[in-house]
Amino acid sequence: MLDYQTVRVEGDRAIDLAALQLYAPVTEGLSVGAGLMGPLVSGQYCGFMGASVGVQGRVRLGGRFVGLAALSAGGGAGGRSPEHAKRLSGTGSFVRGQLGLGYEVGGLTIGAGISTIKFRKSLIDSSQLNAFVEIPFSYLSGPYAARGEALSKPDDERAAREMGETLLSVSLDNYRQLRAVGSYTGTVRTGEFQFSHFLSPDLYWFANFASAYAGLPTYNQLLGGLGWRWRVAPSWRLYAQLGVGSGGYAPEQIDTGPGLLVYPKLLAEYSLTKDLGLAVTAGYLTAPKGSSRNPTYGLTLTRHLRAGQGRDDAPAPATYQGLRVTLLHQSDTQLRYRDVAHPALHMLGLQLDLPLSERWYLPVQASAAYTSYLGYPGYAEVFAGLGVQTLVARGERLQWFGQLMGGANVHGKSGKLNAGLRYLVDERLATSLSLGRIDAKSPSGGRYSANNVVLGLDYRFAIPTR
Repeated sequence: MLDYQTVRVEGDRAIDLAALQLYAPVTEGLSVGAGLMGPLVSGQYCGFMGASVGVQGRVRLGGRFVGLAALSAGGGAGGRSPEHAKRLSGTGSFVRGQLGLGYEVGGLTIGAGISTIKFRKSLIDSSQLNAFVEIPFSYLSGPYAARGEALSKPDDERAAREMGETLLSVSLDNYRQLRAVGSYTGTVRTGEFQFSHFLSPDLYWFANFASAYAGLPTYNQLLGGLGWRWRVAPSWRLYAQLGVGSGGYAPEQIDTGPGLLVYPKLLAEYSLTKDLGLAVTAGYLTAPKGSSRNPTYGLTLTRHLRAGQGRDDAPAPATYQGLRVTLLHQSDTQLRYRDVAHPALHMLGLQLDLPLSERWYLPVQASAAYTSYLGYPGYAEVFAGLGVQTLVARGERLQWFGQLMGGANVHGKSGKLNAGLRYLVDERLATSLSLGRIDAKSPSGGRYSANNVVLGLDYRFAIPTR
C-alpha cells in the first residue's frame, strides 16, 4: 500500500508523509505488516522517517467497493535540528490509525479516507484526509522444509509461467557532496538494502532503504522506482534505474529541503556464480527542493532468485530456496555511552535471513527505537553479517543459533554479537530468544556499549528459484 497525507504540526509548518506498507494476509480479511514513512515536499523536515508494524482489516461493501481499517505503532524522528527534533517527535514512539473507502479498478484498489497520527509528547497529534493505492503482489511458495529440493514437473511449469525474477541486493554507497551549504560537508557513506522484482525479462521495480554508517551516521533514506537491464555479455549485465523518495537529516547539517530525493544510478554487474553478482555503481543523488547535490559511487552484491525459463536459465527444474523473515523486539540494557550509564533502550526491527547451507546464513537487520536515547528521539541501527545454526531433525522443535554482524547505529560503525534459541511452532512459524552485545564508536571517540535481549517471531517459507 502507498498512501499520502499532510499532517498539521502545532505552531509550525505542516509536514506531508508518504508511506510504503507491506501487508500479508493471515485470515480472510485480516492482514499484518510493516511500513516506512517520510516527507516529500511540505515543510523543512528532511530526514524525518518512521517505521511501524500493524494490522489491517478489509471488508467488501458491495460491487467493487471495499472498506479498510488499519492500526499501527512504531518509532521515528526528525526535525530542522537535533533540538527541534525533541519538540517535533517527542519520545519517538507513535500510533497511527486509518479508515478508508476503496474502489477496485484494473487490479488496484484506489481510495481515500481519514488517518490519525500521534507522536508521544510531541507537536504531532493530528487527524487528516489521506489518499491511498493498494497494489496486489503475489508469489508462489512452498514449505520451508523443502528447501534445496527440486520442484515437481507440474509445479515447475507453473513457476515458469507465473513467477519472474527477483533480486536481493546489499550495497555500500558513497555520496560526495558538491557545494554543500550545511554544517557537514564531507562524504556520506551508506549501507543499503534493495528488493527488485522484474515485471518483464528486463524491466523491474524496486524499493531501497539506506542508512549511513560513516560520515553522517544519522542520515537515512527510502526510495522506490523503476529500472532496466541490458545483457551485454555472458557474464556482464548493465542496469539503469531511477529512484524517487525521501531522506536526509537535519537541514542545518545536510540540506535536502523537505526530504524529496531523485536518484538515477547505473550498475555494471559481473556474475560471480549463477546466483551471485558483484556490481560497481555510479549515480547522482539530488534534492530538487534543497541544495544537496551528490555524485555517488559504490559496490553492490546481488542474489538472483529466478523461477521462469529465461534466457539465462538452465533446463533443469527449479529448486526451493528457503527464506526467513523475523519481527524483532530488542531491549538494550546496561547501556553506557562515554562511560556514563543510561536507561534501557527499546526498539522494533526486521531481519531477513538468506541461507547459504543448512548451517550457515546471511542475516540483514534494521531496527528503530520507540523510546528516546540521550533525551533525543530517532535511534536506529542497521546490520548485516554471518549466522550459524544447529541442524534440526524431523520432529525436533529447538534450534540453537548465533550471529556476528557489522553495521552502524547513530554513532557510527558498530559490531553486534547474538546467540540464542529458536522454538519451531510449526512449518512456517517460530519464536526465538537471544542475548547479545553491541559496541559502537563515534568519530569523536565516544563509545556506545550495551547488552541486548531480543525476542523474535519468524515467518519461514521457500520460493522456487533456479
